[in-house]
Amino acid sequence: MKKLLDLISEEVTKAFTELGYDEKYGKATLSNRPDLCEYQCNGAMAAAKEYKCAPFLISDQVAEKLKENPMFAMAESVKPGFLNLKLDERYLADYLKAMAKDEGRFGCEKAEKPKTIIVDYGGANVAKPLHVGHLRPAIIGESIKRIGRFMGHNMIGDVHLGDWGLQMGLIIMELKERKPELVYFDENYEGEYPKEAPFTISELEEIYPTASKKSKEDAAFKEAAMEATKELQNGRRGYQAVLGHIMAVSVADLKKNYSNLNVSFELWKGESDAQPYIPAMVEKMKKEGFAYVSDGALVVDVSQEDDVKEIPPCIILKSDGAALYSTTDLATIVSRMEEYDPDSIIYVTDKRQSLHFIQVFRCARKTGLVKPETELKHIGNGTMNGKDGKPFKTREGGVMRLQYLVESINEEMYKKITENHTVEEAEARKTAQIVALSAIKYGDLSNQASKDYIFDIDRFTSFEGNTGPYILYTIVRIKSILNKYYGEKKLPEGAEILPAINDSAKALMLELAKFNGAMETAYQETAPHRVCAYIYDLANAFNHFYHETKIMTEEDPMVQAGYIKLLELTRGILETCIDVLGFSAPEKM
Repeated sequence: MKKLLDLISEEVTKAFTELGYDEKYGKATLSNRPDLCEYQCNGAMAAAKEYKCAPFLISDQVAEKLKENPMFAMAESVKPGFLNLKLDERYLADYLKAMAKDEGRFGCEKAEKPKTIIVDYGGANVAKPLHVGHLRPAIIGESIKRIGRFMGHNMIGDVHLGDWGLQMGLIIMELKERKPELVYFDENYEGEYPKEAPFTISELEEIYPTASKKSKEDAAFKEAAMEATKELQNGRRGYQAVLGHIMAVSVADLKKNYSNLNVSFELWKGESDAQPYIPAMVEKMKKEGFAYVSDGALVVDVSQEDDVKEIPPCIILKSDGAALYSTTDLATIVSRMEEYDPDSIIYVTDKRQSLHFIQVFRCARKTGLVKPETELKHIGNGTMNGKDGKPFKTREGGVMRLQYLVESINEEMYKKITENHTVEEAEARKTAQIVALSAIKYGDLSNQASKDYIFDIDRFTSFEGNTGPYILYTIVRIKSILNKYYGEKKLPEGAEILPAINDSAKALMLELAKFNGAMETAYQETAPHRVCAYIYDLANAFNHFYHETKIMTEEDPMVQAGYIKLLELTRGILETCIDVLGFSAPEKM
């Protein structure tokens, strides 16, 4: 279905051209004065310069023309030359009927030419628990993926695990000190390695920080860890086997924790998967004259003449021949191009990594690792801060584990749900978990990704205001009305959405009609916060309509049925929107 605003613009444009004016002046927009009109067109103001006449003379003519059009209930010219428009209630009802028939999509068309888009988000490190810094990339990336999929594109989410570098060497050396008898450390061992890991996830999560602390205090230990890292990267069998155990144990735990956030990935690849692509990539860069040695390191210049600030060269290999994040990110691009040939690769990480991605993207383009038309995009997210405005910490000042944050929100929601209601504990816990997830995700996604925001548990868990629980409460209210109606009667034959009988009904219908435009904008701008803004407006419009309209006591069965059809469309759109945001609604609250 065409967007309602486009259909309005088509009719206004037609009026302009029939009167002899250029079609470029016929674009309609949402009104910035909703107290006066629903839509407006300011084209006459610009046209007046070209046609050398007063703008109101043009807007008067167009308004007269549009008064004949059944699409409009009002077409009014206002000096000095504005065109104010109100939609005809019957036309609007017909538009919503067509939306309702398009079940599941509600008039939002799928892409004619679907793209393959890889979304690189999550960025968890193996052998470490997820912390609050992982929350935003996971939530934003998941929503971007879901929005793209809803719009008809082939979306591939990759967790891009941090499973390479010194941290692996540190774990290997700490494990060797604790259990030197393990076969992984015997260079002469040629048999099969054990299938069971020599550590649990809790032991692994304790091994890394211990080893990291030791490396800062013991130079010999750090040197040994660096040597172990090098041997691992050069393919030492025993160390590769340890890495396999680290990956298996870590990924199982990460999947469980991401699942609690309703976040999933199609690919569980890490930096280690990029290693086989590095030698050929480096050789190509050298051979084609892009890479050169500077201060012992192999680099590629990525600066441009129009740079406002200096962009340092992209380091491909350190002086000792070791790979860096830039190396593995570039090699990952090579692997993605070979395996998936994506139209776009979107990276969701902390915005403080923006320089890194500028260097990597420029290097990838300059050295021909991607096609000229392949989009490389970095969505840099701001930080989640505490009420003091500083990055969120535990009471002791440390980085909070994501698991503990989620548990604390679950507990807060459980308290609120059981405060004034008698609910079975199991049901209350389940509902609290669903609503808590909406509080976390909506609290995050309602902010523009690049902005920092304050994580306010009291505000985010409130059932009032611009919050996830408020959106869910609205959906549950609609479900309750529908359950009551269908528990008592059936829809009469011929039931359909009827023209609005009051201002609040029309306001709700106008908000519903914006759905396809809101989804399209969220996809084009890679901006989940656009969906949040839309459903907040929609929820407000519905609640206003609900308080002004006697739905269940309406005596005319066809009018009541019209309300029910309108409620079903509202519920469907709200549930579709929260699904692309990555959460769901309970049956009752």
